[in-house]
Formats: sequence, C-alpha cells, structure tokens
Amino acid sequence: MRRRKLTNRVMGVLIAVTFVLALLPLFSVLWLTVKNGSKRFDAEFLTHSMKGIGATDAAGGAYHAIVGTLEQVGLATLMAVPLALLTAVYLVEYGGISRFAKIVSYVVDVMTGVPSIVAGLFVFAFWILALHQPFSGFAGALALTILMVPIVVRGCEEMLRLVPSELREASYALGIPRWKTILRIVLPTALPGLVTAIMLGVARITGETAPLLLTVFGADAINNDPFHGPQSGLPLFVFDQAARPNQVAVDRAWAGALTLILIVMALNVVARLAVRRRAAH
Repeated sequence: MRRRKLTNRVMGVLIAVTFVLALLPLFSVLWLTVKNGSKRFDAEFLTHSMKGIGATDAAGGAYHAIVGTLEQVGLATLMAVPLALLTAVYLVEYGGISRFAKIVSYVVDVMTGVPSIVAGLFVFAFWILALHQPFSGFAGALALTILMVPIVVRGCEEMLRLVPSELREASYALGIPRWKTILRIVLPTALPGLVTAIMLGVARITGETAPLLLTVFGADAINNDPFHGPQSGLPLFVFDQAARPNQVAVDRAWAGALTLILIVMALNVVARLAVRRRAAH
C-alpha cells in the first residue's frame, strides 16, 4: 500500500514537472513578444500604414496589414468551415466503412501534412498563372483555405464522434429523419467542440507567411478590397520588417507579431463567449 502511494506521488510530481517544462517555451515566446512588441504597439502603429515611410523612419504602422489579415482569414474561414463541416458530417454520419469514405479520409490525412508553401504555389500556378487572375487578398484566402480545411475536418470529426450514440438512436426511435437528427441533435451537442476545432484552424492559418508571399504580393498602402490588387497581411508585414537592417523596422516587426497574437486571442474569446451565450439560451 505504501509503495503504491509512493509511486502515485512520484508520477504526479513527474507529470507536474513535465507540464511546467512544456509551458516554458510558450511563456518565453509570449514574454519576449510582449516585451519587444510593446515598444511600438501604440495608436499610431494601429491606425497608420507604411505608405511613404522611409527605410529608417520611426513612424508608420500596420493598419494596412491588419485589414489584410482580417479579410483574408475571414474569407478563408467562410470558405473552409462549411466544406470541412460537411466533410466531417459525411465521414461520421454517412460514410461508415465505405470505400469512398476511406478515400476521403486518406485525402484529408495527406492534406494535413501538405507544406504551406505548396498550397501557395498551387494557387499561384492555377489561379494567377493559368487563369490570369491578379495578386489579391482573395488569392491568399484560397491558399489559406487549403491549409485550414483538413485541420477543421479532423477536429470536427473527433467532436462529432464524441456525441453519444444513444442520442441518435433515441431520435431515430421517435421517427426523426437522419438529416434532422444531425441538424437538431448532433451538431448542437457538439457545438463547443466544433467551435474549438474551427478556432484551431483559424489560429493555424492566421500566422502563415509562405502562401501570402506567392498570392497577395504585399503592399505598403491600405487596400480594403481583397478581390482587386496586391494586399498586405500581418505575417508578411512581420517578415518584411524583420528582414530590414535597422532597429526601427525590427521594433515594428515585434509589434506586428504582438498584434497577431492579440488578434488570435481576441477571436478565441469572442467565439467562446458566443458559444456560452447560445448555450445559456
């Protein structure tokens, strides 16, 4: 008995130490970003673009990049979430062990491991070169959609599988068709997990730089239209500023990284509050 208690205590301590060690890199990255990014994180940085700003000027900001990131991520989410959710519903509720479901699942697994630069290269070759479409925020959103879909599919699939089968069987026993059971029983039950899966996908694509380099081209001026003309994004802004050989540009890069983290955190908070509010009603 004493040996069991000792073993249990030792394992508890090891788990706690491992947990702390896993959190150390995360907190160090956050601390470094906040420490360096707060130097330029001010109202001017959030409300001005880099248009007309010289290489060594301390002025300028990332407003144009913030607008670009919100529009590109928003468009990618609008395209990816319905496709990914329908795919997950098919795999869990309709696919079973059919050959087509296995093919779909295999394709999703392959897409999960596709490098982000490949997604950008595909959109660049197909959308821009083959179809002769211009560089734009929408082209970047297409590349981000390719990266987001498999992540959301896998997350939503796991959440739907956690819904107890008894709820489905009770609904079927009452004569409710499958599509209505999914719509009224399965999806509302799995909603918190589905939102988590979607936000994981959003967080995954928000910081992507490689696809944007090949699709949106980048711009120093504000472009509110994601369908026409080059556009910037916060990952591109950070990449560009960090590569410049002066401290003022590096400070802007850190502030851009801090802004990116805050945007992802804000989106997560808003999504959580929306789910809680819906659950309360």
